Amino acid sequence: MPQKRSLKNTARILQKISVDRGSALSRRSLRDQSEKSRKSIGTQMPQSHMAQEFLTHNKKGETRVFVAGGSRSGNDPIYEQEAFLLGQEIGRRNFRLDFGLSSKGIMGSVAKGVLKSWGEQGRQQKTPIHGVTTKEYLALYQSDQLIDEVSEIIVAHTLEERKQQLLGADFVIFAPGGVGTLDELVYDCVAMQDGFLNFKPFVLFNVEGFFHHLLEFLKEIQQKKFSDPVPFIVVDNSFEAGIAFDMLSYYTPRKMNPKDALEIVHQLIYLLPYVIRKKMKNSSETVQSILETLEQILEGDNETEKNHLIASVETAYLNKEIDRMYDRLAKAGRDTAVVSDKLTDLKKRSQFNME
Repeated sequence: MPQKRSLKNTARILQKISVDRGSALSRRSLRDQSEKSRKSIGTQMPQSHMAQEFLTHNKKGETRVFVAGGSRSGNDPIYEQEAFLLGQEIGRRNFRLDFGLSSKGIMGSVAKGVLKSWGEQGRQQKTPIHGVTTKEYLALYQSDQLIDEVSEIIVAHTLEERKQQLLGADFVIFAPGGVGTLDELVYDCVAMQDGFLNFKPFVLFNVEGFFHHLLEFLKEIQQKKFSDPVPFIVVDNSFEAGIAFDMLSYYTPRKMNPKDALEIVHQLIYLLPYVIRKKMKNSSETVQSILETLEQILEGDNETEKNHLIASVETAYLNKEIDRMYDRLAKAGRDTAVVSDKLTDLKKRSQFNME
């Protein structure tokens, strides 16, 4: 297996970009905790060790992805369609799915996608799914075909215990859903912010801009200093989610200092649009090869090639932000139209009552 590098050197070179990315690009120092003595600051953990640890667990089927999403389908078929494709992306990578054991809606679609992918690959295990629920919820699905395929089910005593069990996964993904999904998201963010949960990547599955208002609200409370920033990896569809999975697999060991993991995620967020663009241009190129080429250029001596790459990474990042801003602007326009219609209706009702 080719030796891989961490984002340390990449981040150091990308600091030359004029746009301020914050301290996440400047403070990284990976340390191998298995060594008897600490290395000096600035020395990285061997990437081959990091990558091998992750891949070893992955081959055993031990890399777990917790997906929180709705037990309902929503009012647009795209939600279930993308949830099913998300499940397939999880299954193709031999990840295991942790979920709250719903056979319907978004959660059911994710589980079906995982099962279909594992079945196509001829997996021997009965199921790649780990369900966590309470006895009250389990009683609702006793005769359900999908639930019958889940051999690993933990019945928690309370919803609180259920949440704690689900947070044992390596990655956490929030898909479209209702107040239950929102409750899970807030709980997880608080647990991580207050130190009850080690930092781990949080992915927002932002299908059709579903989390637009939530992202704006989170930015608002952060700007007003009511919370720490939560570095969500935002993906807009299952294709982008698959690329994010591959980048996480390439860069993130299962056990990492929380500070180091946080800074890796910050950098991954910045590089993700560039890798997405490269994959769209050439679907046969692997994420690993894209990242290896990127690092080779940034660490090489060809300044012209290096500066061109830096500009390309920055442009991809900015264009993705521009696209999202236009989408948010369109949604804000629709919101304004709805408010305007409601205001007109209220005025008419008020005038009628006055008469």
